[in-house]
Amino acid sequence: MDTVFFIASKLIWALISPDSLIVILGAGAWFAMVFGWMKLSRHLLAACALLLISISAFPVGEWLIYPLENRFQANAALPAQADGIVVLGGSMDPAKSEAWGQSEIGAAAERLTSLMYMAQLYPQAQIVYTGGSDSVTEQQYKEADYARFLFDQLNLGERAILYESESRNTAENASNSKTLVNPTPGQEWILVTSAFHMPRAIGVFCQQQWPVYAYPVDHYSRQGDLLRLHFAFADNLGVLRTAMREWVGLIAYRITGRTDRLLAGSSNQCLNDNESESRKPA
Repeated sequence: MDTVFFIASKLIWALISPDSLIVILGAGAWFAMVFGWMKLSRHLLAACALLLISISAFPVGEWLIYPLENRFQANAALPAQADGIVVLGGSMDPAKSEAWGQSEIGAAAERLTSLMYMAQLYPQAQIVYTGGSDSVTEQQYKEADYARFLFDQLNLGERAILYESESRNTAENASNSKTLVNPTPGQEWILVTSAFHMPRAIGVFCQQQWPVYAYPVDHYSRQGDLLRLHFAFADNLGVLRTAMREWVGLIAYRITGRTDRLLAGSSNQCLNDNESESRKPA
């Protein structure tokens, strides 16, 4: 079932992503005109134009992504001691790294720099870097392998870093990492991932009965300056794509039971829920 969910999620997203919708609307308008369906062609063309103008002029992606990024405080207080740190993959392109023979870092580089910061802050903590491949056709290239190569170059090879390279999505990040380290009750673990992705990640870790502290990084929205003109179509489209993908992922994970809530909103929420559950009378 995990493989079916993984493949289905990729296929569905390929059809409903905003860039795909623009292509579908534009192509649909052209085909409708060819077949003489002028009214339908005008409607499709109008929808396509409205979408293009909105994305070109306004940070619509930030409007969707800010509620996710605002769920967890940036630079939140961390525990005095930590038993472990889990860093979710998503900051490297494994296929491109293989092609060029070096670690190719993408937009979510703060996940990597935060790992280096945490390694200095908690010298005794166990670090887990979890990330395989999210590609249906290129599963042979694993992100964790190139993370290992990068951290060896940065002289982190002596640190206690475990690399989990088989996960294809967030649910498998959590389950595979838990199997790898077998965290025990009472341990303090910190989760590092992009701010927009933290609500889904925390919900998944809660579902795995693994309470963690949230350390969100890699923010996309400009807090306090969302109502502005922003004429940058490519940038706006990229943020909108990221935001829509995360909202779709949240809904899909909730429906399929991969997360225990739609929007987690507290680093210790699952811990508090577990404690409350244990206090209920039998």
